[in-house]
Amino acid sequence: MDDDSATRPSREVEHTLINASVDLEQLDENLFRSHARSLWVPYSARGVFGGVVISQALLAATKSVPEGQGLHAHSLQCYFLLTASPSIPILYYVERTRQGRSFATRSVRAVQQGRTIFTLMVSFSKVEVNNLVAQWPMPKVKSPEDSMKQEDVLQHLADMESDPKRKEYLLQHAQDRKNSPIEIRMATDITVTDHPVYYWYRARAVPKFEAPYQKCILAYMADLNFMNVALRAVRKNPDNPPPVTINMVASLDHAMWFYDHDFDTGEWLLYSMDSPRAGLGRGTVMGCFYNQAGKLIAVAAQEGVVRGRDPRKDAKSKL
Repeated sequence: MDDDSATRPSREVEHTLINASVDLEQLDENLFRSHARSLWVPYSARGVFGGVVISQALLAATKSVPEGQGLHAHSLQCYFLLTASPSIPILYYVERTRQGRSFATRSVRAVQQGRTIFTLMVSFSKVEVNNLVAQWPMPKVKSPEDSMKQEDVLQHLADMESDPKRKEYLLQHAQDRKNSPIEIRMATDITVTDHPVYYWYRARAVPKFEAPYQKCILAYMADLNFMNVALRAVRKNPDNPPPVTINMVASLDHAMWFYDHDFDTGEWLLYSMDSPRAGLGRGTVMGCFYNQAGKLIAVAAQEGVVRGRDPRKDAKSKL
């Protein structure tokens, strides 16, 4: 990932409909391209939101799996290599790594200007008939109706903020949430410092898509707020001498495991997130998605750069 402010692209506004972001143009059997203006850059971010790239790459991989074979995406592993610009379409090259009767594997390279910016591997499998089940129970939290919208929480924090830069940061993030195709509500009280943290997620104004597309939307959702959980853990840790100043945050890798093929992202889903470890300039976050019936439908994990400011250096950190 680069951090060259002189060439950093202008910020794009997030689409209000998720299907405008999770969509691709098919150029050839194994070649896909993002649509114009589908690449959103969050406020203060270095490049395109990682969830967009994950979801589009997963969609490209899914489109390469023959229909009628009963194969469902069950896991993905990916790496963020370089910052993606919103001003240039992303090309997705799919390699049909394996095509078996019970399992299939696809590798995807996301490319801009001849450079690989992102890689993804997806495994597809048939549904097992004699399956044994177990899961962590769904946490007991406030209902979506009793939880505050994230943009309202950010607005509340901005109203109490005296630092002009911090206030602008909160207001811009509140605006991002208002424009987002994903509605997020905080099931965790903003005054609580314990972990895990809980959010309710659902896609706004989205029809009931088929299961493969639902997984692409969930992959988009999974990256929202994720690394912020590691930042929250670092800031709340009393062993870190105040003030805790973060100089750089960037996603490095991401994984998901799907345990349901019939969920609906248009319905409320609880996202439970925790950060088990941060250190050596990195942080790890784990997350679980539950539907309202209490079924754990997917597990996610991510590691990213969490770099504190070195007072001995004035220049910005670079990877």
